Amino acid sequence: MLVIHCIPFHCPLSVNVASAGACQKTFVGVAVLWSQISRSFSESMHGWRENGMEKPARFVLKSLREMVYEYLKKQLNEGQLEQGSFLNLNEISEELGISKTPLRDALFQLESEGFITIFPRRGAMVNVLTLEKIRNIYQIVGALESAVLSSVALRLRSEDLDRMETYNEEMRAALEVDDFDLFYAKNLSFHNVFLDYSDNDDLLHSVHILKERLYDFPRSKGFVKDWEVISTGEHAEMLRLLRKEDYNGAAEYVRDVHWSFAVQERFIRKYYFARSAELDRKRGV
Repeated sequence: MLVIHCIPFHCPLSVNVASAGACQKTFVGVAVLWSQISRSFSESMHGWRENGMEKPARFVLKSLREMVYEYLKKQLNEGQLEQGSFLNLNEISEELGISKTPLRDALFQLESEGFITIFPRRGAMVNVLTLEKIRNIYQIVGALESAVLSSVALRLRSEDLDRMETYNEEMRAALEVDDFDLFYAKNLSFHNVFLDYSDNDDLLHSVHILKERLYDFPRSKGFVKDWEVISTGEHAEMLRLLRKEDYNGAAEYVRDVHWSFAVQERFIRKYYFARSAELDRKRGV
């Protein structure tokens, strides 16, 4: 499916100096958004070629709100919008050359997904990923993934388990070369093998958003290697249980070990908070 974005903007053919300046800002904003579209399209084309796939014939138009939403998520992912900071709506609106309406609509969506909080008369603040929030996310994702695995296990074929094993081996290989982005992508692919069997779109959307909250805002530049090694071992145990058709055991293992906050807490603290604590110590906080 190819996504084409519509960017509605209007500049008069005959303009004075003031309106020319406004048009220039609009064009700059459009250029910012268009650079994202071009990069996304290029990545899609590369993916089609790599996988020997035909280009999709179906086109989907994206609204300005959706484009602004994706732009803001990219800013969050790259750490341009820091946790705990307030967004300057006037600055963003001017930078993108858009009115505040699509910006507000995008912010409402980000708030509904837990990325920001909107305060009346104060603006929008990027939510901080606290230890309590991480505990809650682990409990929710563990319960949801366990429920999915339990409900779809009988539909999993040996080829699916082989794919999961391949992804897990590729995760191990990524660790050997310290490629966290590849490790993360293969980790998602491992879980998606069984998640994709679910027909519950609302559940899958919730899992997707919660994982983004954990891993993508912002995306860490490094990882806790011993944690990731243990994670691949847990994947291997899940596969062992599935291959012996202990489906309840596999589902319980996902919930009570793989996504258990209590089991993973020592690594969670190291991954999310050790660097912040070290920076605070250096500042004398």
